[in-house]
Amino acid sequence: MTFSKINHYEKEYADTHHDTALNVTQGVEGQPIVNPYFTRRKKRNLTTEEYVEGILAGNITTLSQAITLIESNNPEHYAQAQEIIERCLPHAGKSIRIGITGVPGAGKSTFIEAIGNMVASLKHKLAVLAIDPSSERSGGSILGDKTRMESICHNPDIFIRPSPSAGSLGGVARKTRETIVLCEAAGFDVIFIETVGVGQSETAVHSMVDLFMLLQISGAGDELQGIKRGIMEMADLMVITKADGENIHKAELARTQFQGALRLFPVPDSGWRPRVLACSSVTGTGIEEVWKGVEEFLEHTRNNGYFKHNRNRQNKYWMYESIHEALRNSFYHAPEIETRIGDYEKRVLDDKISSFIAAKELLELYFKKDR
Repeated sequence: MTFSKINHYEKEYADTHHDTALNVTQGVEGQPIVNPYFTRRKKRNLTTEEYVEGILAGNITTLSQAITLIESNNPEHYAQAQEIIERCLPHAGKSIRIGITGVPGAGKSTFIEAIGNMVASLKHKLAVLAIDPSSERSGGSILGDKTRMESICHNPDIFIRPSPSAGSLGGVARKTRETIVLCEAAGFDVIFIETVGVGQSETAVHSMVDLFMLLQISGAGDELQGIKRGIMEMADLMVITKADGENIHKAELARTQFQGALRLFPVPDSGWRPRVLACSSVTGTGIEEVWKGVEEFLEHTRNNGYFKHNRNRQNKYWMYESIHEALRNSFYHAPEIETRIGDYEKRVLDDKISSFIAAKELLELYFKKDR
């Protein structure tokens, strides 16, 4: 039945039943959907000087806007972001950088919430940089870490910033590295970098932190399988989470097994033999021991000079990574490459040319433009 017929029957019923409460009141026609008095005010862009002043003053809003500038793919934003980073660099480098990773379900967010509260109680300022996985289909990301870390997200001494991986772990890692500089300049002396927890994100995060922490769960059947994974070789501290209730015995057993497995590895360059600890993020047991392990690691590496050596090595690594990324972007955005690469791709798929020859000819075409 159409709406016009419905309105006709309603009107007919109203005309014949004046004593009923079901009379239809005519609405006001032609009302605008949007408030005609609403005006969208364009937000004023901050100058580089305003960004730097706000960051050095510890203004969280300005810091967040600067990080958004870093994450932008707009070339104009990139130029300004690099200028802000350069201005903030002399005020950075005074924090403890800790990478936290673990399999999905290990309780990374709950663990960060528990240890974050304790770190803040010790008069530290904590920044949590969380790399959130993006959908491969839509490219969207939930960015729900603030929701999961409810008890610390309103603490003025704790700053939580989720960033989408957007399918490019290398790019996100570089932007996270630059974000660390801004957070340090803003006065945060402890930085947590929480990884996606899949694949190569751990390697990228490992190259920008002082200490790498691996969260594991007991009873998942992979206690001994873990020794096959390269991820264990990167861990400075391993933490068995969810060690509470009926799971305490399993967690202690897993801790013993992992500690035995780690003894099979050679001593790392840091000279620190990785430790395995157990904790419960819900009850808080073992959290203090984890932070004590962090402090002991930092004291050990500072005393033997590895702390500074590691940071210098990371700075060198990221210099070359920045060069590689700039060259890659320049190549793919070159007009002569953009117009020809599709044709070369089709020829490779049709087996008319090998992938190596195609790459060689495209590179020759790219480098010829500068001659």
